[in-house]
Amino acid sequence: MKKKVYYYGTGKRKTAVAQVRLLTGNGAIIVNGVPYDERFTRLAHRQTIMKPLVATESVGKYDTVIKVAGGGVSGQCDAICHGIARALLRKDEKLRSLLRKDGLLTRDSRIKERKKPGLKRARKAKQYTKR
Repeated sequence: MKKKVYYYGTGKRKTAVAQVRLLTGNGAIIVNGVPYDERFTRLAHRQTIMKPLVATESVGKYDTVIKVAGGGVSGQCDAICHGIARALLRKDEKLRSLLRKDGLLTRDSRIKERKKPGLKRARKAKQYTKR
């Protein structure tokens, strides 16, 4: 039995974490056991997921198996995009300049700010009354 060779990348965004495996194949993208177009119904989310593959002109060359957990839909698709870019980089180091130019290797570190005591949310306070 022959072992399948795959390239691995972990992507993160907000509280979402995506574990991405790239295998040589015909371009199928499976997210948590479901095709990605069924899981992400919005076109913008699907385009975000495909961004690293389009940038490196490797659409249809790899089957992508993804496990994603945490966060919401937007955070998850951005984490998947980050993970695919990292996996492509493991496959071919020459793609670094293409991926870096589109900003696909940089982890977006913005997360939700913690709630402060005495406030309603992180920064929202009660309305000040002078009289």
